[in-house]
Amino acid sequence: MMTSTTTVQVTVRYFAAARAAVGNDAEAIRIAPGTTVADLVERLGARDAELAKVLMRCSFLCDGIAVRDTSTVLRDAQTVDVLPPFAGG
Repeated sequence: MMTSTTTVQVTVRYFAAARAAVGNDAEAIRIAPGTTVADLVERLGARDAELAKVLMRCSFLCDGIAVRDTSTVLRDAQTVDVLPPFAGG
């Protein structure tokens, strides 16, 4: 008999202002199958008002590939990078 997966796990890595808001550079998060990037962002923002503000300006990578559509469904063992806008010179 096959068992169904009730959750999948993704690794979320935070950079710059996102890392400062979270106080950590990475965490493993269990999510329901079918969870989208937008769903994950909403869940993360619900935990902390400062992080929610930062997330509104962020770009996201899934396994190193830029996410252009936040309705992208996340898969087990993916890495999601949270990238605030960077200024440099």
